[in-house]
Amino acid sequence: MSIAINIQNIKSQLPPHVTLVAVSKTKPVADLMEAYDAGQRIFGENKIQEMAAKYEEMPKDIQWHMIGHVQTNKVKYMAAFVSLVHGVDSLKLLQEIDKQAAKYNRTIDCLLQIHIAEEETKFGMDEHELFELLHSDAYRALKNTNIKGLMGMATFTENQHQIEKEFRHLKSIFDRASAENQGMTILSMGMSGDYQMAIACGSTMVRIGSSIFGERNYIQH
Repeated sequence: MSIAINIQNIKSQLPPHVTLVAVSKTKPVADLMEAYDAGQRIFGENKIQEMAAKYEEMPKDIQWHMIGHVQTNKVKYMAAFVSLVHGVDSLKLLQEIDKQAAKYNRTIDCLLQIHIAEEETKFGMDEHELFELLHSDAYRALKNTNIKGLMGMATFTENQHQIEKEFRHLKSIFDRASAENQGMTILSMGMSGDYQMAIACGSTMVRIGSSIFGERNYIQH
């Protein structure tokens, strides 16, 4: 299956209100260009340096999404061009993004990452921390960041009931947060293995990699 056909197949299954982020981490620019030529304009990377290198090489109408865990000291490398930062999990990180965005006189869109999984390895805030942040004076003082919604990752498990429960939990948090904050319109949840369920639970943005580009680091014949 070609990358172009994979994209067409996935897009044909997505409702009009759901945005596809092609997760292109570890993939060569040639693969990304195949997706680009098939009409894909939104790419997700999980390492800032890799994303910055691809940004330099590729067409400038691409929207680059940072979907991985962000270290505050790396924000400066993407502040000039990143379109959306998915994994903002602290006020400290948000303040750093705000500071770096100001240097380029731009506003960077962000999603706040909520911890919904039963795994300790996943990053994110809990519900209490989210609303504490949203109600804080420090948050209101930010001028160069725009919170567009929430993001979360379900537990890596075969248990569909558990995944659905976690997605529905995140949707309920999103409904509450977006009722208070009119600008919150994006709920980013769902990846290659579970995006259909995520959409059924209310996702408006899915992050799909292996179903488009194939498994990572596979042996080429």
